[in-house]
Amino acid sequence: MTHKRIRKFNTKDTYPEQKLDNDLCQVVVAKGSMVFVRGQVGQELDTAVNVAIGDAAGQTEQAMKNVRILLAEAGAELGDICKITIYITDPRYREAVYRKIGEYLKGVMMCAHDMVLKVGNAADFHD
Repeated sequence: MTHKRIRKFNTKDTYPEQKLDNDLCQVVVAKGSMVFVRGQVGQELDTAVNVAIGDAAGQTEQAMKNVRILLAEAGAELGDICKITIYITDPRYREAVYRKIGEYLKGVMMCAHDMVLKVGNAADFHD
């Protein structure tokens, strides 16, 4: 079975500073009805411009706009979402992120999973 792949791209074009050469896409429609959306961030889909730097709610707003656009391109909508996974780098951002997601997914009874990630070096971790 061939999957439908939407917004194909190569990392050497999208992220030239990373010196990568990976073929990816934003969305895969599998078996005709299952839609898998690539993780989204505060970056415009068409220009790859980062938006709302330093603003968790603003970045979440852009990510959710992207998800809505990508789902529409796959023939789906936000109400079709079954599960989301959210990665947050600092627990202080959790409320702002969830508030913004709630604006987009009000009434969508999906499974949600989040992870608060601490990014740092070994010196940051103490017993």
